[in-house]
Amino acid sequence: MADEFDYIIIGAGSAGCVLANRLSAGDATVCLLEAGGRDISPMIHIPAGFMKTLTDKRVNWLFQSEPGEGTAGRRIPTPRGKVLGGSSSINGHVYNRGPHNDFNTWSQLGNRGWSYADVLPYFKRSENRIGDGDDGYHGHDGELAVTDIDEPDPVCDAFIEGVEKMGIPRNPDYNGAKQAGVGYFQRTIRNGRRMSTAVSFLNPARHRKNLDIRTHAHVERILFEGRRAVAVRYRRGNKTIEIRARREIILSGGSVASPQLLQVSGVGPAGLLKDIGVPVIHDLPAVGENLCDHYAVRIANRIEGLRTINERARGLALGREIGRWLLTRKGILSLSPSLAYVFWKSHDGLDDPDLQFIFTPASYMQGVPSKLETYPGITIACWTMRPLSRGYVRAKTAQTQDAPAIQPNYLSHEYDRQVLLAGLRQGRRMVQSPALSAWYDHETTPGEGVQSDDEILDYARAMGTTVFHLMGSCRMGPSGDTNSVVDDELRVHGIEGLRVVDASVIPTAHSTNTNAATIMIAEKASDMILGKAPLPAAEL
Repeated sequence: MADEFDYIIIGAGSAGCVLANRLSAGDATVCLLEAGGRDISPMIHIPAGFMKTLTDKRVNWLFQSEPGEGTAGRRIPTPRGKVLGGSSSINGHVYNRGPHNDFNTWSQLGNRGWSYADVLPYFKRSENRIGDGDDGYHGHDGELAVTDIDEPDPVCDAFIEGVEKMGIPRNPDYNGAKQAGVGYFQRTIRNGRRMSTAVSFLNPARHRKNLDIRTHAHVERILFEGRRAVAVRYRRGNKTIEIRARREIILSGGSVASPQLLQVSGVGPAGLLKDIGVPVIHDLPAVGENLCDHYAVRIANRIEGLRTINERARGLALGREIGRWLLTRKGILSLSPSLAYVFWKSHDGLDDPDLQFIFTPASYMQGVPSKLETYPGITIACWTMRPLSRGYVRAKTAQTQDAPAIQPNYLSHEYDRQVLLAGLRQGRRMVQSPALSAWYDHETTPGEGVQSDDEILDYARAMGTTVFHLMGSCRMGPSGDTNSVVDDELRVHGIEGLRVVDASVIPTAHSTNTNAATIMIAEKASDMILGKAPLPAAEL
């Protein structure tokens, strides 16, 4: 079988669904390929269903990282979406753009048009902000609903009050003029349902005759004529199918799949390609390198005298919550896993926060967010926002169905360890504030016996997890930058007709959750691909 389209998009995730919408809005023919299936599981659309999708092989690649010293020799479960909507269909719903200086740094590294003033209009274009916020920073006409929590929680309210009394300001809009502070998260949830990119961007475009959406299409190779990408080979069931691109192929597989597919297609470090038996199309050493992720460590605590999500999520109480969600779309099934945030500094003198904290009125067995404790509990987690540890994604074989080696090298840099130590000590003080004292009982994990730097770091290595923010493995940079893969228009260096558009192009450690930034990258890339002038820079 053979077909021809103007554009082929590989991956229907946070970026791919946006691109499919924008590129098919005119006359161009677009084929969107997704290895997973339709987003029909109710666990995708019920916000609390994330606890199931994190371990469901039907919608999740269920990757694991390589063992490392920073994880005490453990392999870390590394969820990646395998379904329409990609990771936006299984993530924690947080809408978090990142501080202004993150994007200014992208620009200062030589990436023209990626400063905060340049990208803000693209954030606004996709956003349908429902709630308060400065219109200078927020959009109201986009496809992606961004909402505030429907029902403030008394434990969260007390947590926020306690943090504020520690000298950290309350900030109702961390996506606005400044990031630092404490408050409730903004969410991609509306009327008690997940707003993935499949729901928000792909579904409205699904009826277009020039958009062909193909699920269960596992891409095996990008095919080249010389150094021009011209076609894609994928497997669907027992059939191998090739489709050709008249204009461009856009790779939006994410920070794991995108570098792996480039490598098995012959674009990557020549030595690696030789090792896995792939002929070299283009020796591009940076493909798969520069992998970065946020490494989160949780502190769990028992409270008394107040019901938390732990008790509301079992037995008859859970039955009532299910009934409430069905009738009103409210209750614990409508909640994101993290309700409150803190962005703050590990020490005085910093211009921007370097620590992110998340707080939830629940606690998990062994600290893993898939099974709740039976007693009332609260959890605070933190991570270093701009880690310096770097790792890689490397294909182990020439077959994309074989998982690649994923090695973020967590905590390999001393800076990351020291900032995390400061954060964990601050987090303990936050949950033991006077505002929570009426309910606070004791710390259950790691426990009050863990106090020294070495003890805390040992706990972090033994119990830390990813927060699913893998980035940087197809880094953006100028053509002379040997540590980059794509230029500032996201075109693969040395290759024609091929771009990478997803979180893998992020050139530095993005400070916060990556979904909002990935959607913005796709919005901006769509104008580049269509040859449109960029939106005018914001006046700040």
